[in-house]
Amino acid sequence: MSTDFTDYRDIFLNDRPMMDTRAPVEYAKGSFPDVINLPLMNDHERQRIGTCYKQQGQQSAIILGHQLVSGDIKAERIQAWADFARAHPDGYLYCFRGGLRSQIVQQWLKDEAGIDYPRVGGGYKAMRTFLLETVDQAIAQCDFVLLGGMTGTGKTEVLTQLRNGLDLEGHANHRGSSFGKRATGQPSNIDFENRLAVDVLKKRAAGIEQFVLEDESRMVGSCALPLPLFQGMQQFSMVWLEDSLSGRVERILRDYVVDLCAEFIRVHGDEGFALFSERLLESLNNVQKRLGGERHRRMLILMEAALAEQARSGAVDLHRDWIEGLLSEYYDPMYAFQREKKGGRIEFAGEQAAVLEYLKARQKQQD
Repeated sequence: MSTDFTDYRDIFLNDRPMMDTRAPVEYAKGSFPDVINLPLMNDHERQRIGTCYKQQGQQSAIILGHQLVSGDIKAERIQAWADFARAHPDGYLYCFRGGLRSQIVQQWLKDEAGIDYPRVGGGYKAMRTFLLETVDQAIAQCDFVLLGGMTGTGKTEVLTQLRNGLDLEGHANHRGSSFGKRATGQPSNIDFENRLAVDVLKKRAAGIEQFVLEDESRMVGSCALPLPLFQGMQQFSMVWLEDSLSGRVERILRDYVVDLCAEFIRVHGDEGFALFSERLLESLNNVQKRLGGERHRRMLILMEAALAEQARSGAVDLHRDWIEGLLSEYYDPMYAFQREKKGGRIEFAGEQAAVLEYLKARQKQQD
């Protein structure tokens, strides 16, 4: 059996199980979907070995590494790797560049547990490069359509019903606006880029060569769109999604109040409602400068009254007041300006059913 596997396409298309043998600090900066971190060295050990390598060279660093990872620590780590390998016989292990760390893990697994387990040639770095190139190639080779529309028109609802939709906000775990933070955190920027790339890879493997994605700014919360994609988005043709003010108010009430509150309670238990309230007030304060003092104070009074009533009785009706005010006085004028600026690129506009029909027909024409 070959010990190095370099078919990165196969790895990501088939969701091959992988164990990342890098230190936790490296894993936290960025990894791949559903990968398990089972490090050869913890962060402290890695730091000590790095210092030794700089001061005394590779051989001394290797000797120190064997001293630090020995006895019970070594046995415990080998056991964790062996458990993973037995549970995932179709999987792989990797380190940063497919070098010494993954070689040691592979060797110890064979010597101590009798398991001949393959590793990824080139490691994390090569797989990351492959995914970055996947997105760059798609931008160069595929057709992209942007889905625009006022706040609350349900752009994500449309995207998730399309075979060729790319849900950037889903990958970033953020709804994209100042109010978009979820109860659960965002992935690292590298994780976001990797998730997006795997999505693109799988869709292209299924024969999709045209993608629909939401018209976003460069940042989706704390996640930055890949620069070539964002640059492309300044030229892509657009479809504009429309809905009535009342329909948009109801959608925002559901997404940003009812569902978000339930999410906070699910994640944080008894503290959930208080944390949800804090998040909503913080989101309003984030746009205070752009709202202006008088408008901000007015919206704040409405929001505090709505939250108090929700806490008292569970009723959410009062939230409609600040939602409608924020849409008509703040978001809509901004989006109206955007629509005018991008008007030449808009090839179709309509409500949800019509937009879905148009985008599906557009995809069929390409097929």
